[in-house]
Amino acid sequence: MSKNYALLEAQLSTFIERERIVTEEAKRLAYGTDASFYRLIPQIVVRLKNLDEVIFTIKACREHDIPFTFRAAGTSLSGQAVSDSVLITLTDDWRGHDILADGEKIRLQPGVIGADANRYLAPFQRKIGPDPASINTCKIGGIAANNASGMCCGTAQNSYKTVDSMKIVFTDGTILDTASEDSIQAFRQQRPDIIEGVEKLVDATRNNPELAERIRHKYRLKNTTGYALNALVDYSDPIEVIEHLMIGSEGTLGFIADITYNTVIEHPHKASALLVFDNIEAASQAVSVLAKTPVSAVEMMDGRALRSVADKPGMPDYIRELDLEAAALLVESRAGCQHSLDEQCQTIMASLADFTIIHSTAFTTDAATVATLWAIRKGMFPAVGAVRETGTTVIIEDVAFPVDHLANGVRELQQLFDQFQYNEAIIFGHALEGNLHFVFTQGFERQSEVERYGQFMDAVAELVAVKYQGSLKAEHGTGRNMAPYVELEWGKDGYALMKQIKSLFDPQGLLNPGVIINEDKHAHISNLKPMPAADELVDRCIECGFCEPVCPSRTLTLSPRQRIVLYRELQHRERKYLAGNGRKPPVDELRKVFEYQGLDTCAATGLCAERCPVGINTGDLVKKLRIEKYQRFTPIARWTADHFSATTKMVTAGLKANQVAQKVFGEGAVSGMTNGLRKLTGGSTPQWIPEMPTANRHPFETEAAKTHKHTGNTTKKVVYVPSCATRTMGQQQDAQDQRPLTEVTLSVLRKAGYEVIIPKSISEQCCGMPYDSKGMNELATQKVTALEQVIWDTSEQGELPVLMDTSPCAKRSIENFTRPLNVYEPAGFTAEFLLPHLTLTPVQETVMLHVTCSSRRMGLENQMLKLAQSCATDVVLPEHIQCCGWAGDKGFTTPELNQAAVSPLKKQVPEHCSRGFSNSRTCEIGLSHHSGIPYQSILYLVDEAAS
Repeated sequence: MSKNYALLEAQLSTFIERERIVTEEAKRLAYGTDASFYRLIPQIVVRLKNLDEVIFTIKACREHDIPFTFRAAGTSLSGQAVSDSVLITLTDDWRGHDILADGEKIRLQPGVIGADANRYLAPFQRKIGPDPASINTCKIGGIAANNASGMCCGTAQNSYKTVDSMKIVFTDGTILDTASEDSIQAFRQQRPDIIEGVEKLVDATRNNPELAERIRHKYRLKNTTGYALNALVDYSDPIEVIEHLMIGSEGTLGFIADITYNTVIEHPHKASALLVFDNIEAASQAVSVLAKTPVSAVEMMDGRALRSVADKPGMPDYIRELDLEAAALLVESRAGCQHSLDEQCQTIMASLADFTIIHSTAFTTDAATVATLWAIRKGMFPAVGAVRETGTTVIIEDVAFPVDHLANGVRELQQLFDQFQYNEAIIFGHALEGNLHFVFTQGFERQSEVERYGQFMDAVAELVAVKYQGSLKAEHGTGRNMAPYVELEWGKDGYALMKQIKSLFDPQGLLNPGVIINEDKHAHISNLKPMPAADELVDRCIECGFCEPVCPSRTLTLSPRQRIVLYRELQHRERKYLAGNGRKPPVDELRKVFEYQGLDTCAATGLCAERCPVGINTGDLVKKLRIEKYQRFTPIARWTADHFSATTKMVTAGLKANQVAQKVFGEGAVSGMTNGLRKLTGGSTPQWIPEMPTANRHPFETEAAKTHKHTGNTTKKVVYVPSCATRTMGQQQDAQDQRPLTEVTLSVLRKAGYEVIIPKSISEQCCGMPYDSKGMNELATQKVTALEQVIWDTSEQGELPVLMDTSPCAKRSIENFTRPLNVYEPAGFTAEFLLPHLTLTPVQETVMLHVTCSSRRMGLENQMLKLAQSCATDVVLPEHIQCCGWAGDKGFTTPELNQAAVSPLKKQVPEHCSRGFSNSRTCEIGLSHHSGIPYQSILYLVDEAAS
């Protein structure tokens, strides 16, 4: 680190907590990666939690003449969120939002995820205008800074058109809040240079009729190439001009501290149709006709794009029959009522009466069919990613043609694919706007490949920007990717105007240098990201970051994307060392960092796979790597597997001893002794917390045998499999209901009239999860196979349903059993089998609900929420907690993971709420500890409400 960076680091540490200033090499590499195909490694990464820290950091960087770059979610594709200097990211403290004017406006901080903003607006039947494909991950700061749009928002509802006001921080730390007249007046006095400079730019633009008309033409299209020059012709008030120049400025002019949007209607009724035409010309002509009808979205897909998803599950059969000449339009219409929607759909189809539609799926509102149709469109990007060669990356480009040239544009792009041998390339896009995405795979390891890409992009630029006067970037932002072509698209006077804007707002050139304005004509083929092979489990990762919001360790150590980045680098270095020295390298800093950051703190929940476009479960890699890490413990683990009953008895004895110790010595003494030992052993012994469960003393097997006496002669039977956690653990000492879960489960089943059968020798059984999480695959398989056989025999060869009282065990069993067994966790079983036989009287109180990661992966979130809502008058499902991070036993051994995963929980517990519910006994320990209220199985709530 150079002297200036060292001085900056020292200065930052006087105001910002040291753990939020990252200088370690491995972490800088991991944190510095974004979704683009560029790699720059920052010298310092700073995670800031409030506006004062932002201003302090900006001023400190300016004082030391050090460039800095702001990043939101890092899902941008064009290289605008990477830095080789100072990278500024935001903590989760930037999630504030305010609903204004009954939902017609919403004020958002830059850390709010786009989908969350829409969730806040849903009760008002409103949403924000921008709807990028990454909306479940990308954040408002990035949406505004890139002027992101999407499938439905077009140019009418993007950030530029729907911004109401914003708060901006400039390079000298000056703040402008365009919603406040006092702030505006203060800014006019503090920064007259900017006010006067903007006024001169407006006058100069309007006095250049040719340029002004070019600007108007370019923004009839979707256009994010360069700065928003339309601000200079659309507005005359310098404050409004500044506000709109910030949109799409990619962090090169200032920092957007919050933004208020004018929201748009979210129509409750929607219908979709898929229409297939003989060729791209017919489809393009249909687009021109559809543009005059009540459509909200028209997505075009060329023949190669359709071919890429033809074999995916659920695709209409006719997709497989299409040739490469075919083209399809996916059409959506929206309305306020079903009658209007039906009329709109009829109007749309009537407008196409003169077209030959060779195949179609007619307009439908059926949720499953609609989901299948949109899966065709959404599956195209990952379809290319899934088949790419190891070592290559997936590139998705984003252009716009005038709609009347759409067919020619597609044809000539396809010719360029053939010319430059991008044989797998596909085209799809937002046809109403002439906005096309094309996706292809590209390697950068050989100079010849770099040159091929550079020549291809030169040809694309000439085709789009020169021949058809289109946009080289319609919605992905200029970044580094298109910076060398900005002048080509805008001309010398347009580009000169942009340089003046940059100089006016950032005279030192410190804000995100190299982005939008870049004199290096080879910037787009420089600093290219390597994608070395690491492991077949993760080699398909394109580092998009879609996985990050659901990862429980993302604020503690690494996200799945960052784990893969480090592991790729680690494997690359080890192969290089082995090739040069003929042996494995010694353990270095990167390996040490990865040991804890990559392996120890991964919950291995698999939630990342649900968000990943190509289905990568980073947890599978982590469990594979843990095989070597935990190998020395295999003999102990094997003994526990072979003597499982004895093992659980020892756990029960330990819980009993803990109860006695608490009564005799008190919580303080027990905590001091246990956690003092943990400190002495360097964290190798478990943590003690007051929410430690009591021992389960319930004779559940005996009680289950009596249930038939209560139910009489019934045909309703269930095989009940208590998990090993349930068999050993009772409740925490301050829980309202002290009955163990086994007793409560039997009570609910008895009320519903079920005869309960518990497998014999249940004390020896386990689903194998404790072994699986540590990579002990053989033992995990041994245990789950034995459990399957026992359940198969007990369930009359799969005739009877099987209830497992914790969701993680149920999920693992469902995934690993090879016979047709009907296994359920508590919420799903209750909803399907018990509710028809129970009368529920909701308890009159507010309760918390935690949906475990296993339940989420089984698609049970809505079902679990509905069950809780039928049992209690008010149910709070806290946001931003996808997984509790307890992860089997990590809550005891790596408690910081649990703490990080549920850190937003306590603030969301209402003052009058005294208990919470879930469906995993171990998860409930950590939830109780960090929420301040006891959590129990949802079956306790059902039992209380049921009669």
